[in-house]
Amino acid sequence: MKLEYKILWLDDQIQDFIDDEMIQDVEEYLIEQGFQPKIITVSKSEDFFKSLDDSFDLLLTDYHLNDINGDEVIKKIRSQEFSVLSEVLFYTAKADLKDTDKINRVSFLETNTLLGDHRELVLQATISLIGLTLKKFQNIIAMRGMIMHETSSLDVEMIEIIKKALKNESLNFEEVSISIYDQLIDLFTKKTEFVQECKRKMNFNQLTKDNFVYSAKYKILTLSKILEDLKMTDFSTEYDSEINSIRNKFAHAVLKKDENGREFFKHQEDGIDFNEKLCKVIRENIVKHKSNLDELKERVLIKP
Repeated sequence: MKLEYKILWLDDQIQDFIDDEMIQDVEEYLIEQGFQPKIITVSKSEDFFKSLDDSFDLLLTDYHLNDINGDEVIKKIRSQEFSVLSEVLFYTAKADLKDTDKINRVSFLETNTLLGDHRELVLQATISLIGLTLKKFQNIIAMRGMIMHETSSLDVEMIEIIKKALKNESLNFEEVSISIYDQLIDLFTKKTEFVQECKRKMNFNQLTKDNFVYSAKYKILTLSKILEDLKMTDFSTEYDSEINSIRNKFAHAVLKKDENGREFFKHQEDGIDFNEKLCKVIRENIVKHKSNLDELKERVLIKP
C-alpha cells in the first residue's frame, strides 16, 4: 500500500471528462481521503498499454473504443504480457455487456443516457469503486505499515536535501553546522551521564526508551537551520509534531479492538487512539510535508 493513488483512464472522448472537471472531482475526492492522486488520461489504447503496469490502483475505460474491443482490453490487462491485477471499471452507455467474460476484480457499468448524464454516472461509479478499494487498503495494520514506510521515506529525503545543501556555496553551512555540533557534543555528554545513571540503578527499562544521537529530531533541526538561512518559512516544529512524534507513538502503540470488534492501535502513555480518522489526518500531514520538502529541495538545488 502507498500514499499515492494512481489511476489510468482510457476513453476516446476523455477530453469531455476533462472539460467537465470530472477528473478534477476524482482528484479532490482522493485528496479529501488523505491520498495523493495521480491520474493519467489517454484517448488511444496504444497509449493505454504503453502506460500500463502494476503500479496503478484503478483502471478506467470505455468499453466501446474506436481502435479495440472491450473484451480484448480486459483479456490483455490480465494476460501474461502485463499480469496487472488492479481494479478495473469498464463503462458503456449501451446495454450489451451480458455476454462479456467476467474476470476477477473487473466491474462493469451500463448507463442509460435517457435517465441521466452518462459521464456523471461514470463519475459516481468511479468514486464508489475508489471508496471500495480504499476500504480494502485501510486495514489498520496495513495502514500503520504504510505510514511507517512513508515517514521513513521523508527521513531519506531530508538526508538527500542536507547532502545537496552541503554542495551549495550560497549557504553558510558552517554556521548551520556549528550549532548542530555543539548540541551533539552536549547530547553525548548528557547521554553518557544518563547511561551511567541507568547502570548505577540497573534501570535497563529506562535505557530502552531513549532514541540516540542523530535521530529524526536532529535531521529536522538541521533543516530548520537551512530554512532559516534561505529565509524560507520554517515548518520544522510542525514536522516534528505531525511526523516525528506521531510516528514514534504509532510505532509503540498496542493493537486493540473496540466493542464492535474493529481494530485500532492505542498509545498507552498518551491515550491516543490510532483509528481510521486519525490515520486520515496523518496521511494529510505526510502529503503536506512531502510538498514542503519538495519545495526546500528545489531551493537547495539552485546554484549561487
